[in-house]
Amino acid sequence: MTPPIKVLLVDDQALLRSAFRVLVDSEADMEVVGEAADGAQAVELARSTRADVVLMDIRMPGTDGLAATRMISADPGLSGVRVVMLTTFEVDEYVVQSLRAGASGFLGKGAEPEELLNAIRVAAGGEALLSPAATKGLIATFLAQGGSSDGDGPSVAEFSERLAALTGREREVLVLVAGGLSNDEIAERLVVSPLTVKTHVNRAMAKLGARDRAQLVVIAYESGLVRPRVE
Repeated sequence: MTPPIKVLLVDDQALLRSAFRVLVDSEADMEVVGEAADGAQAVELARSTRADVVLMDIRMPGTDGLAATRMISADPGLSGVRVVMLTTFEVDEYVVQSLRAGASGFLGKGAEPEELLNAIRVAAGGEALLSPAATKGLIATFLAQGGSSDGDGPSVAEFSERLAALTGREREVLVLVAGGLSNDEIAERLVVSPLTVKTHVNRAMAKLGARDRAQLVVIAYESGLVRPRVE
């Protein structure tokens, strides 16, 4: 029997955490293993509970969600933890920074219950963004406005060096991932099997030092491999 997905709730609003707990614990395939009111406590609980997915609020007093996500991503012992950022606003500059820091995706606090539950399951599976098209569009918008100039992460030159290690097919798959396509959609586009696509995605992540597909999208834009198109 598959063990339940272990979920850690992080938000400075106790009432919101309680609502999330009731929702998550109502599902047979997941359970809440801890609650934190700030980022520092979240990192400690991520280590002690061995959570699979962290629902992380971006804005909190003290250590915020962005800093906490960086700490979780930088800890080799927490490499299997997936962070889903919760934001009040769907378009939030901090979301892009969070993806750079290692978050697997983002979700608005006004999302429907089923969307939240699905986000947890998808993040735990580690194979797709929570909302590929939305995340891609968000990143494209901020990078087009100079959002990549905050000094975070590798430089364009470093990205270019990493991209040089990719095969032609891996580069092609990376462009399609940045376009918000799923493995099945990429497989159909390239006339290969989804398993082959998954292999190319995993190899690209390893070569580029990305934790998951969310970071692949960021890298594709920040390296200049994919150019943002702003309507």
